[in-house]
Amino acid sequence: MSLNPTEIRAQFPALQLTDDGVPRVYLDNPGGTQMPQRAIVRMSDYLVQNNANLGGAFRTSLQTEALLAEAHAAMAALLNAASPDEVIFGPNMTTLTFALAHALQQEFAAGDEIIITRLDHDANISPWLRLAEDTGSIIRWLDFDPRTYALRMDEFEGLLSERTKLVAVGYASNAVGTINPVQQIVEMAHAASALVYVDAVQYVPHGPTDVQALGADLLACSPYKFFGPHQGVLWGKRELLNRLPAYKVRPAGEQTPDKFETGTQSHEGQAGTLGALEYLAWVGEQFGSSFAEHFASMTSRRLHLHCALATIKSYEETLSAHLISGLQSIPDVQVHGITDPTRIAQRVPTVAFTMDSHTPREIAEALARENIFVWDGHYYAVEVVRRLRLAESVGMVRVGAAHYNTLAEIDRLLEVVHCL
Repeated sequence: MSLNPTEIRAQFPALQLTDDGVPRVYLDNPGGTQMPQRAIVRMSDYLVQNNANLGGAFRTSLQTEALLAEAHAAMAALLNAASPDEVIFGPNMTTLTFALAHALQQEFAAGDEIIITRLDHDANISPWLRLAEDTGSIIRWLDFDPRTYALRMDEFEGLLSERTKLVAVGYASNAVGTINPVQQIVEMAHAASALVYVDAVQYVPHGPTDVQALGADLLACSPYKFFGPHQGVLWGKRELLNRLPAYKVRPAGEQTPDKFETGTQSHEGQAGTLGALEYLAWVGEQFGSSFAEHFASMTSRRLHLHCALATIKSYEETLSAHLISGLQSIPDVQVHGITDPTRIAQRVPTVAFTMDSHTPREIAEALARENIFVWDGHYYAVEVVRRLRLAESVGMVRVGAAHYNTLAEIDRLLEVVHCL
C-alpha cells in the first residue's frame, strides 16, 4: 500500500493552519519539521501527568524514568542499534558533537590526522577543527565535484594514512541533498584503523538508518528533523562510549548513556521524540507492508519504523523529481545538486537553486508572501557555498520536502518562481 498524503496530513495540526485564508506550505523542513499530534500529546501529557526529576521513590519520578527508558529503546529501534544504552540524548546535534570531540581528545596526539569533507554542515566540521587545534592534529579535506555534487571518492584513499584517527562525514548534504556512500567510507576508514563519525541529521528523516549495517562508530541525528521536538541524539558503539572519558558530575553513572547525559535532560523533549517515533511506526504499519520483506529479521517496532522510512523515501523521490523537473523548466534557474532522473535515489528531497534575475532572499520573500516557507542563505553549509563559488552572504534558495508535502504544494511554489 502506498503512502496516503491525506491520511498523513491529518496527523499534523500545523498543516491545517491558514493565514488570512491562505494555507501554509512547509518546505522549510531541512531546518525542522512539523510535529504530529501523537508527539504533541506525549509532551503535554508528560508535563501534566509525570513532570518530575529522576531518582525519587514516588510515582512521577518512577514514571519519568520509565518514559526515558522507552524513548531510548525507541531511538535504538529507529537506528537499529544493538542496545538502548548506545543512545545518548542531548539538546542538539551540534552540542553533542562538540562534547564528543572534547571526549575524544585523549585518543589524539600531535601529528594525527582527521579527514572532514567540504560537503558537510559546519556542525560536522568546526568541532573537528577545534579538536585538531587542541591536540596538534592535522586536518585533511575530502572535496566534492561541483559538477556531480558527489564526494571525490577517487581521492579518499589517498587521504587515508596510518596517522588517520577519525573520518567525519555527512550521510546526506543539508545543502544540495547528496546521499554519501557512507558504508564504503566506513570500510575504507576502518581498514586504516580510523574511527568514523557520521552526521545523519539530514538522512534519518528520509530513509531507513541501520547503524549496524553501516558499521560506523558514532552517528548523530536530530529528532526535530524527523517530526519530534528540539532534541539531539548521539549513537555510538557501547565499547567506545564506555572507553571515552565524560565531563560529568561525580554522582552520575560511569556507563553510557548516563555518563554523557549531563545534568537534567529535557524529559518532555524525550517524551515528544517517543511520540514522533510512535507516529512513524504507525506510518510503517499502515503503509509500509510492501517493504516488510526487506526488514523481515527485525522485531515489530524496528520493522514498522524501517518500513515507514522506506515508504517515505519512495514517496519523497516522486516529490524531488517533480520539483527538480519544474525548476529546470524555468529559464534562469540553476539547480545545485543531482538532477539526473536516474540518480534521484542518490539524494534526499533537499533541493537548492539560484536564479540569475533574483537573489535567494528575494525569492524566499516572494514565496513567503504566498505563505510558502523556504530557506535562503548557506544554512551552515559554508564549505559547500564556497566550493560552488557563490557569495557566502547570499547563498542559495533551499526547498526541503517531507512526506507530508504534496505535488500540489510543489506546483504552488513552481508557479510563484516562474512568475518572478
